[in-house]
Amino acid sequence: MISRITVILLLAVAFPTFSSLPAAQRPRPNVLFICADDHAAYVAGAYGNKLVRTPNIDRLADGGMRFDRAYSNAPICTASRGSFITGRYPRTIGVTQLRTPLPAEETTLAEMLKAAGYDTAAIGKTHFNSRLKHGYDMLIGYREHHQWLQQRGAKPLPKGVEVLPLFKPFRDHARVWLNGMYVPFGAVDEDILGTFFANEAAGFIERDRHRPFFLFISFYEPHSPFRFPVEFANRHDPSKFPVAKVGPDDDAQIPAIFRDLSDAEKQGITASYYTSTEFMDKNVGLVLDALQRSGEADNTLVIYIGDHGYMLGHHGRFEKHCSFEQANRAPLLLRYPGKIAPGRHTDALTEFIDIVPTVLDFCGLATPDAVQGRSLAALATGKTDRHRRRIFVEYAQNDEVMVRDERWKLVFIRGKRRRTDGYDTRLPLPGHKLKLYDLAADPAEMHNLADDPKQKDRVDRYVGILVEFLKRTSRQPELIPKTDDPMVVLDHCAQPRDVLAEGK
Repeated sequence: MISRITVILLLAVAFPTFSSLPAAQRPRPNVLFICADDHAAYVAGAYGNKLVRTPNIDRLADGGMRFDRAYSNAPICTASRGSFITGRYPRTIGVTQLRTPLPAEETTLAEMLKAAGYDTAAIGKTHFNSRLKHGYDMLIGYREHHQWLQQRGAKPLPKGVEVLPLFKPFRDHARVWLNGMYVPFGAVDEDILGTFFANEAAGFIERDRHRPFFLFISFYEPHSPFRFPVEFANRHDPSKFPVAKVGPDDDAQIPAIFRDLSDAEKQGITASYYTSTEFMDKNVGLVLDALQRSGEADNTLVIYIGDHGYMLGHHGRFEKHCSFEQANRAPLLLRYPGKIAPGRHTDALTEFIDIVPTVLDFCGLATPDAVQGRSLAALATGKTDRHRRRIFVEYAQNDEVMVRDERWKLVFIRGKRRRTDGYDTRLPLPGHKLKLYDLAADPAEMHNLADDPKQKDRVDRYVGILVEFLKRTSRQPELIPKTDDPMVVLDHCAQPRDVLAEGK
């Protein structure tokens, strides 16, 4: 496989650095990549939600292409982010677990664009889990916000306002760390982290420069505890939110920590998530407004995603660490005036590893052979209405992998070790578990058909598809058992084998 350094050198030679030219003559666009943490597609006005107010995300969708079936390749922050910034599957780069660092030898989109003459910056959450910059000239995160707040001094809060306690997930009851009380974070809007990141991004965008920019701005919202400032308190009435139904097959898979939540607490959690999303949307607006003021909006490819989805009581869960649709389907929006027609949408199946080759395509740069994604440019510009036959998602911390196509989804869960991510059921380990869902007849995934004798041939076929994918994308194919038994292969491949585990 071609090395990271070789890729960067080849890009630098093939594409000379950007010179100072009037915007109309610039051969490559700026790239503004906006990411929200845990933002599910179904909680956005652009995706049909009538309760949440997301006017800035909605106007971004109105100005470009909305992808209705876009999937994160892992329902966990680190693995998803390492994957979509390299264009490679989590299992291939060896980053499938929360604490695994992105390997130095992996080439990121920032490194590819930097080699082609871009100014690069990352503001907000990266989850690199190391001190490496991975191609960004500038990194701004929690530490910089803390320093800024110390120097400036926090504004006082109104008297008598109840605010969130210190975030202690799994130590406090779920109603507390998931903000079932529906109370604001202890800060005013101008002091809170998300607004600081948005203002830093605005400053970067409006800076005088002679080269195109690549800015990755990543908000922590609406991740639990679903922060929002005191000005955003009481925007919703929690009692107006319906409580999601639990299916007939769900009891055995609901994490123990969620089992004693009351309906009122579930509604409070949902109201907090919606309000945090609306606060995040406000900050997306600050960034988009800065882009408009800069005069560069027409020469900028804008991408918006949630790093994966989130479940608000669906199947009894308030998290994302599983294979259900709400946990993996996330928003994906592309806007590039003059290249992508406004107001378009597609239901073509897409994966987040497709983002890197898409950006390179629009920037006129070659995609390295190591990238596993496929460019969405033809889909976004109306040259085709098809993309992928199927998508793949893995959650290695539960030894869980899935494949889905236009109609069917198959999930394999190894079920042989206790979960260590906080979401254990505290029930006996089930052993190998297959799930098959007919998403056309059962879009809510309430009825597992894997044990139906009528579906045996279909189950066998999808198991074979999953086995072939796992073999093809393995980072260590030499370790895969040499056997014709697909369950042995699934058992082996579903387990995490990250670079961290090898001491690298």
